[in-house]
Parts: sequence; structure tokens; C-alpha cells
Amino acid sequence: MMDAAVLPHLNATLNGITAALLITAWRLIRRKRVAAHRRTMLAAVGTSALFLISYLVYHVQVGSRPFPGQGWPRTLYFSVLISHTVLAAAIVPLVLVTLARGLKLRVAAHRRIARWTLPLWLYVSVTGVIVYWMLYRTEW
Repeated sequence: MMDAAVLPHLNATLNGITAALLITAWRLIRRKRVAAHRRTMLAAVGTSALFLISYLVYHVQVGSRPFPGQGWPRTLYFSVLISHTVLAAAIVPLVLVTLARGLKLRVAAHRRIARWTLPLWLYVSVTGVIVYWMLYRTEW
């Protein structure tokens, strides 16, 4: 059985991979490489799904970890955490709708929602890494 202590590190890695895949997929579609874009986006959905499973397993086993810092670092941390958490909840249905429209080749509808989904999903992925770094990798 895996030690739950490694899961935050895995989660940050999965978030970082997702961010890289999203940027790659955006660059691919800008170059009209639709098949490569589709494969890359499916990989991003897969890494995000693995993240969600790992995140839930960790929090069921361990609970939450309090932020140890005080003063401005605490304010910064909670500002990032709150925006990250709200958008993380919102991004799930956006990703599912965007994915469904893309897979059904409803290009115009896909493009309309993807313009919102991509930057929000990228923000959630990057701030997930930032939250991890602030909580587990910094001495406040």
C-alpha cells in the first residue's frame, strides 16, 4: 500500500503535467494539428482525473493540512487557495462540456466554451502547484 505522504507530491506533479499538456494542446490547435490536439487534450483530462482520485484518497486518509505561516504569507496563501478551490469546482463541468463538444465535432460550440475553459483550467492547474509549494515546500 502506498504511503499517503507521497500523494501531495504526486498531485502537484499531475497538476504540472496537466498545465504543460494544456499549453501544448493550445499550441497544436493554433497550428491546425487537430488529431494531436485531441490526443493531448485527452491526456490532460486523464492526468486531471488521476489528480482528482489521488487528491480524494489523500484527504480521506489524512484530512487537511493547516497552513503554518502568519502575516502576509497567510493572506497570500488563502487568496490563492480560495480562488483555486472555487475555480477547481467550476472547471469540472466546463471541461466535461468542452470535451463532449470537441469529441462530437461541434467545432463552433467547442471553440466558444474552450475560450473560457482553457484559461480557467490552466489557472487551476498552475495554482494547484503553487498551493502545494506554499503548503509543503516553504518554511514560513
